[in-house]
Amino acid sequence: MSQDPTRSRVLVVDDEPDLVRILEFGLKAAGYTVETASDGQEGLKKARESKPDIILLDLMLPKLDGYKVCRLLKFDERYKHIPIMILSARTQEGDQTLAHEMGANRFLTKPYEFAEILDHIQALLKEAAAARR
Repeated sequence: MSQDPTRSRVLVVDDEPDLVRILEFGLKAAGYTVETASDGQEGLKKARESKPDIILLDLMLPKLDGYKVCRLLKFDERYKHIPIMILSARTQEGDQTLAHEMGANRFLTKPYEFAEILDHIQALLKEAAAARR
């Protein structure tokens, strides 16, 4: 599969509407197809239904936190291949460790540079494509 972003679908799961709008706008401008969810339950449902190419996931979410969403997807054979990048305001080392134990592929702390997110998305999509070969 080529790394043409126009074919890559990104699911953004975050409960901060302004942040979601900024990410959605930037990702669409970069050529990605974007879906959003504002709580963990909705995020999990959309991830299972649409099987995005990558998920950007906040940790502190209503209904189901990001750790649980990540674990439920990463410990399920049908979804474990989907890269998950945690975007969180939580900066404790324990948070990063737990996120990685739950299967997260990357952990970025807020605030972050949008260009940095794009770089990580491209790298994760390349890794995922290579793993499927």
